[in-house]
Amino acid sequence: MRAKLPRESGFVERDGVKLFYEIYGEGPETMLFVPPWSIVHSRVYKAQLPYFSDRCRCITYDARGNGKSDRPEGVEAYSLDNLVADALAVMDATAVDQAIIVGLSYGGYVTSVLAAYHPKRVKAAILVGTMASVGPEYSYLGQAHFYTKRERFEGWDKYNRDYWLLNYPDFAEHFIRQIYPEPHSTRQIEDGIAWASDTTGEVLARTVEARFTPPGFDISEAMYRRINCPMLVVHGDDDQQMPHARGRAVAELTGAEFVTIAGGGHNPLGRSPAKCNALILDFLDRRLGIPAPKRQATQHTGQAKRVLYLSSPIGLGHGRRDIAVARELRALHPGIEIDWLAQHPVTLLLDGHGERIHPLSARLASESRHIELEAGEHELHAFQAIRSMDEVLIANFMIFQEAVEQTTYDIVIGDEAWEIDQYWHDHPELKRAALAWLTDFVGFVPMPSGGDREAFLTTDTNAEMIERVERHPAVRDRAIFVGNRDDILPQSFGKNLPAMRDWIPRHFDFSGYILEQDPKHFGRREELRQALGYRADERVCIITVGGSAVGAHLIRRILQSFAVVRAKLPDLRMIAVCGPRIDPGSLELPAGVEARAFLPDLNRHLAACDLALVQGGLATCMELTAAGTPFLYFPLKDHFEQNFHVTHRLDRYEAGIRMDYATATPDMIARAMIAALDRPTHFKPVEASGAMRAAKMLSELL
Repeated sequence: MRAKLPRESGFVERDGVKLFYEIYGEGPETMLFVPPWSIVHSRVYKAQLPYFSDRCRCITYDARGNGKSDRPEGVEAYSLDNLVADALAVMDATAVDQAIIVGLSYGGYVTSVLAAYHPKRVKAAILVGTMASVGPEYSYLGQAHFYTKRERFEGWDKYNRDYWLLNYPDFAEHFIRQIYPEPHSTRQIEDGIAWASDTTGEVLARTVEARFTPPGFDISEAMYRRINCPMLVVHGDDDQQMPHARGRAVAELTGAEFVTIAGGGHNPLGRSPAKCNALILDFLDRRLGIPAPKRQATQHTGQAKRVLYLSSPIGLGHGRRDIAVARELRALHPGIEIDWLAQHPVTLLLDGHGERIHPLSARLASESRHIELEAGEHELHAFQAIRSMDEVLIANFMIFQEAVEQTTYDIVIGDEAWEIDQYWHDHPELKRAALAWLTDFVGFVPMPSGGDREAFLTTDTNAEMIERVERHPAVRDRAIFVGNRDDILPQSFGKNLPAMRDWIPRHFDFSGYILEQDPKHFGRREELRQALGYRADERVCIITVGGSAVGAHLIRRILQSFAVVRAKLPDLRMIAVCGPRIDPGSLELPAGVEARAFLPDLNRHLAACDLALVQGGLATCMELTAAGTPFLYFPLKDHFEQNFHVTHRLDRYEAGIRMDYATATPDMIARAMIAALDRPTHFKPVEASGAMRAAKMLSELL
């Protein structure tokens, strides 16, 4: 899923070659993102477009040879003259007289030419990992080496035309891996390889052969001295494609601002997007007057403390427990001000409790929508879904950063707000408030279906998390595990990594489980049932599948079992609680079954019913456990958290009956329902003080 879709797209044709472009956002200024070498296409800028298109009109286009643009046959078609003319043609077609131009790698070279020879079209230039015709001698894809096989450097024999024509996929993977020398770059490498598959070795050979044709303009040092627009040059000091010294040489000749990304490779826009976006934002503010968020200085002496609360939108259980924590915080600090940076469907829950939602929430990209697009029939590969959510997460992080730049908060509370934890650890200089991190699981676990590849990826991801925390332990001012030590899985984070039960207690405090409300506070069960409209002479079964639309298949499967159960239990009343993202009208309800939409007091209904059928989400299962309500739970296929972390915890509480959706026929579900209704429950008690314990830990930061 894209964090933001273009508002317009089209083709511009020049000399018989069609170039595909997209336009994002609106604004008084335009940013043109010039494509790099044709081995990738314009999606290489996916971490920049969603955020900057909130301020500017942003235009991208695919270079000839990749993406949706044409792949002309002749070598001359890929000359530098043509690439520069392509950029101007896209500007003309999109009615852009002057633009802020961003160029990565070879796109930086094209941008330099534009700034030097078409100065009226370039308001400012931003070069990242730029190729250049100045600086230290460098033979990458040079004339002598392109046609000869060299063994002098590892992999050098792959940099030649013959190899590209015979084994392009291997070269593409080799090249993309060199772009990202930073550890734990598996996601960026996967993207790059996928984008590289949109072109061929034949096309790339033409693009390099075209570089042997002298351009129709001077590209010596004199060209760079012609540039007089504001310029920012960003370069990684571990760039293995374009030497760091080349970027510095460009900056010295042009008078540009020069920023080094320590440890950065050839594409810091993709590998260090939060840092690069912040640098660009600051540059645009200082040099062009495009305003960046400014902190509003506030004095807290004698005033209420301010909290920014982020609650994960993947499942409403996070929101319910966070509301409980906020309630306890207010008891400890009367007058405390809490803003919620939240997404649908959590905003529905917050509205129902009278909470204040930060206005920037409206700009957040939907994580729930992403999860729904990743899901199959009662299947969600949660680990891969989180990995592929990187575009959404960086877009939302930038909006969060804007919030903490604009307003002084005493503390940021992030309930599994992955992007905040990641990017503040990666770039501690961006941190603007104390950070409290809450989670009910730590550690990704490979699903057997993923084989060795998934075992490698989960281990790599866990290792990156461990390294972040240990490298910058002060980023998390308080880390709270929502549970107890026994709730930690008794296994390691992966090969050569520590055991979870050894590492987690050294870096987390334990609050115990956090309930929105102790079921004991609901009063006598008979009175609760009466208040909710349930009769004493009926047995009530509730189906609920969380806050996303992933559970629609499970609801339909369970509904097929109703007739069988009703035949044996005529007093059964079944209610399908669809949640905020499933339309009750989309379900074919058997006679006698009711469908309800979002219930803000779902926990009360779960405490009052006789049986519940649910997915494997922790919050709902723990609410049922605390209430002593019998339940069947169906973990999503390939969902590591539900199949490992949640199941382990429920086993510890001796709660719930686990069902396998893949093998559970309607008849099997019916038999399990009847058995569960007839079987007394003996769940272990769930602690009721978790919210208060968490609030006291957070209070220490205030």
